[in-house]
Formats: sequence, C-alpha cells, structure tokens
Amino acid sequence: MSLYDSDFSGEENLEFEKTNIEQEIKKCKKSIDDGRIYNSLEYIEDVLQMCIEADKNEDGLYFSVKLIEIFPYNAEYWVKHGICLSGLLRFSEAIKSFEKSLSLNPADTEALLEKASAEESNEMFNQAKESLNQILSIEPDNDEAYFNLGLIAQKENNFEEAAGYFKKAIELDEDYSEAWYELGFSYENLDKLTDALEAYEKFLDLEPYHANGWFNRGVVLVRLGQTEQAINSYDLALALKEDFASAWFNKGNALADLGRFQPAIDCFKKSIELDKNDEASYYNIGNIYEEMGDLHSAIKYYTESVKINDQYYEAFIARGYCHDAAGKFQLALKDFNKAISLSQDRADAWYARADLEYSLGQLQNSILSYREALKIEKDNFEVWFNLAETLFELGDWLEAINSFDECIRINPKDANSYYGKAKANFILSRPQEAVECLKIAFTLDPEIKQEFEKDYPEIKSSRLFKKLLGEI
Repeated sequence: MSLYDSDFSGEENLEFEKTNIEQEIKKCKKSIDDGRIYNSLEYIEDVLQMCIEADKNEDGLYFSVKLIEIFPYNAEYWVKHGICLSGLLRFSEAIKSFEKSLSLNPADTEALLEKASAEESNEMFNQAKESLNQILSIEPDNDEAYFNLGLIAQKENNFEEAAGYFKKAIELDEDYSEAWYELGFSYENLDKLTDALEAYEKFLDLEPYHANGWFNRGVVLVRLGQTEQAINSYDLALALKEDFASAWFNKGNALADLGRFQPAIDCFKKSIELDKNDEASYYNIGNIYEEMGDLHSAIKYYTESVKINDQYYEAFIARGYCHDAAGKFQLALKDFNKAISLSQDRADAWYARADLEYSLGQLQNSILSYREALKIEKDNFEVWFNLAETLFELGDWLEAINSFDECIRINPKDANSYYGKAKANFILSRPQEAVECLKIAFTLDPEIKQEFEKDYPEIKSSRLFKKLLGEI
C-alpha cells in the first residue's frame, strides 16, 4: 500500500504540544487519584481526545477505562477505548470494544469505520468489507467508506476494483486528496501511467508540500520516459524532505540513465549517507564505474554491496564480469560459482561461467555450464549459439549441428546459424546439406558469402559447388 503522510507541523510546535499534553495527562490523573473524577468528566473526555490525537494510547486507554467503569453503557467511550487499543496494535480487543459500542448504538457509522479499520489491520478483510458496506447501507454517500474499501482492495492486489472505489470517493468529494493519491497508486500498479500521472498531479494541486506525492510523480514520469521531468519531481520531493533516501536513489538512477554519471554517483552517495546499509546504492555506483571503464572502482563498490548483503546475486555476477575483464579469472570464477549457489533458477550465472571457462580453454567444462543454463532457459538463443560454436571447436560436429538447429528454431532468420551448420556439414562430407544451408545464409545476409569465400577458397571455385549453388 502507499505511504500517505500529511503531517507538516513545525518541530517547535510539536515539542510545545508534547510538553503541554504531558502536563495535562499528569494533571488529569491527579484529579482521578484525588477522587474528583465525577467533577472532572468533561476535562477527562478532553484529555482522552488529546491522547488519541497525539497517539498517547497507553494514557488514553487509562482514561477510557476509568470512564467506562462509571458509564459502561456509553457507546462513545467504548469507541474511544477501541481506538486506543487499535493504536496499541491490540486489534482483536479493539474489535470487541467497537462491537460493544455498536450493541449500544447500531447505526454509529464512526464506530463501524473504526471497527473496519481494526479488522483490516488484523487482516480480517471480509469482515472489514462487511462493516464498510454496512456504513453504506446507512449512509450511501459516505466517502470514507468507499476510500477504505479501496484500501482493502489494494491490499488484496485488486487495483482495478480499488480504483473504482477511490473514484467513487472523489465523486462525493472532489477535494479528497488521499483518494487522489491512492487512485494514482492504483493506476500505477495497473500500468495506466497517464491516468496515474493525472491523479498524482491532482493530489499535488491539493497537497503541494507532500514529498511522497512528488516522489511518486517522479516514478511515473520515469516509466513514461520523461526522465528530465522526473528529476525535477525528485528535486521537489528533496526540497521538502532532504533526508528522503529513496528520492536520492531514484534521482541517481534517472541521472545515470541520461549518462550524467558523476551527479548520479553523488546522489547514490547521499542515499548511502542516509542509510549505511543501502547495498543497492553501492551496487549502482559499481555499475556506473563499470560503464565508465573504471573496473577497480566498480569492484570496490560491488564488494561493499556484498559485504552488506552476502546474498546479493546481481552484485556477485557484476563483480565477476569485472574480474573477468580485468584478467582476474579465478576471482571471476569464484564470483560466478557464488552466484550459482545463491540461485539455482537463474541462467545468467551459468552462462557467465561457461564463457569464462571457454576463455580459460576449459571447453568441456564450458559445454557443461552452457547445458546447465539451457536447462533453465531452453529458448536462449545466445547460449545455444555459443554452445554450438564450442561443440564445433571440439570437433563434435553432429552435436554442433543439433545446437545450430535449436538456434534456427528460435530465430529462423539468423544467417550465422545456417552458416555454422553448413560448415559442420562440409566437414561431415554432406555437400548437399551444406549447400542448402549456405543458400539460406547468403539470402539472409549476402555478406556471409564473402566470409565463406575467405574460409573456403578451394570450395568456392569448385565447378560442382557452383552447380549445386545454382551459379552455373
């Protein structure tokens, strides 16, 4: 679910309010201890409400219990008791408290709304939906009920249904900012990006100082390919919330996509400064240095990422490629083997190891690794082609032909696969089959003919070959 937070109280005000509330709680408790509870009922109610608004739920629970002891049939006290229990994550007890309130006042939509919220938090989604629909049977135009039904639909990953509920809430209140935000989030998950952008922008019209709103707008703009505008959106989020690590991270990605590598690195370093365990930022810096050809720095940052997360598959693969490019083959092999141990269902580690083994002259080992990759991705053209060429080099021409056939199955228009198959057939003294493959290869890529003439000068001048090829 989305992260909605619209509190923008100043730090000094919050500190003042906190001190004020503590004083009032202390004063109110003293009134009760001194036996003046009956003379202080209105004051206790006020302090209880202050506790609820300030999330001082333990204290709120104390006051609600005292009030219920005196007035056990007061439905409003049971609601507030339930709200405090919910704030303490005691949802089952909170639900019972709301049910008690509803037994005293069955048409209380506030109690039903709080009950639905507790049920939702307790993952009792069907019961929560029943409570919300009960509200709508009493108040058909209750926008909060529609909004909360939308939140439940989101939790159930039913984003189409969620969007419908949020739109209904907006129909009832066009300025329902939270509903616009969640509508944008639902559209984003439905890949309706233009609609998501429109919803977020409507939200930001209503809540222009909301950092998460600008952040989400940036995410959608990136997906729409509007990277420059996305960076501006992330900048606005960071202007509102400088310690917004995810915004620094996403801005770094956007800058890297535009080839602005140094500013991107600066953003990722800022993200790391805010979150020392941000392995993804270390990894992304490694990617940038690798792109820039600075293998030493790339390896350094990939190493930092795996120090934080020793299960980071992608970092081991990336560092392995850097070691390979730097000529540190045994270190590369160690990283590829580690990646394989971390994920048995990923072909790229097997493929990387196979290529490295080939480079080391370990052709038999490379064939085994290529075959392991193909067990996972049976339609990977590149792996089949490299396997075919390795088999050809080892002199296993029949198996090479079978592998080239797989390449042709996957990509019937690849001239090189037909040419490789033709070469194997020549070696096996199958001129007719070889010529048929050559004809297709030459048709698909006329430049293959020049390559053939260089590879086989004695065959290309043969009268029999020319006749088979249809040149005479």
